[in-house]
Amino acid sequence: MTRLECTARLAGERVDSFLARELDLTRSALQKLLEEGAVLCGGEPVKKNRRTVPGETYTLDLPDPEPIEAVPQNIPLDIVYEDEDVIVVNKPVGLVVHPAAGHPDGTLVNALLYHCGNSLSGINGLLRPGIVHRIDRDTSGLLIAAKNDAAHLSLAAQLEDHSLYREYHAVAVGGFREDSGTVDAPMARHPVDRKKMAVDRTKGKRAVTHWEVLERYSGYTYLKCLLETGRTHQIRVHLASVGHPLLGDTVYGAKKPVPGLAGQCLHAKKLTFTHPRTGEPMTVECPLPDWFEAVRRRLGG
Repeated sequence: MTRLECTARLAGERVDSFLARELDLTRSALQKLLEEGAVLCGGEPVKKNRRTVPGETYTLDLPDPEPIEAVPQNIPLDIVYEDEDVIVVNKPVGLVVHPAAGHPDGTLVNALLYHCGNSLSGINGLLRPGIVHRIDRDTSGLLIAAKNDAAHLSLAAQLEDHSLYREYHAVAVGGFREDSGTVDAPMARHPVDRKKMAVDRTKGKRAVTHWEVLERYSGYTYLKCLLETGRTHQIRVHLASVGHPLLGDTVYGAKKPVPGLAGQCLHAKKLTFTHPRTGEPMTVECPLPDWFEAVRRRLGG
């Protein structure tokens, strides 16, 4: 049984909007629960057009999600490194990492299952076998996957203690006065749009991004960004929060798409980790994709 109380700040909002946001459900899914009488307030079913009232508590039983299992699909992979424990791929823009609502297949996981067979860690379940960390659909670059549970645990521990080094290259809007700096700002889900993240100094989790200027253009800056933590959309949110959204980021920056860009100008270029079996330090790099280099040439790089 799930219980949610309405605060004074959220009073007067439609119940379906309030619950959909707080439970990270689609509004249509929440409306279906309302129509079925699955949402109660004071023991009575809640009507779809009801407005929230401060202090009211809404209770509902969320149905168990239907089990889904990712299936192998013959999708080409750009493999940068592979051995019996790990595989590192250069993910293109547009490829979703694992199946989710709206993307049941055609993902990196489907491609890994086809390439690796049963040789992927099972710690993250049937939908995310082998996946230790993620990068956004419209971000390109390096992603490491584990081929057994021991490797997965080792890499997850490195993520936790920040010893797994991830270097991103990006083009940000505007000029930076300094040559380098750090954005240290906690992050949480956006209070209104649950698909977005936001800087939240009250409820947010620690998030730290280090940046360094590589080249300066007229109105834009080419940056190297290092993640000390790994929050969802971290670089995008952090740079936007200091007035420098990524070029092409229509979620946290200008809403109008940039011609020639399918997403934000962000590429995971370098990955350093300790090999889970040998204990040796390893560094893997991949070049900037052609579209990224084309952007730099247009800007004068």
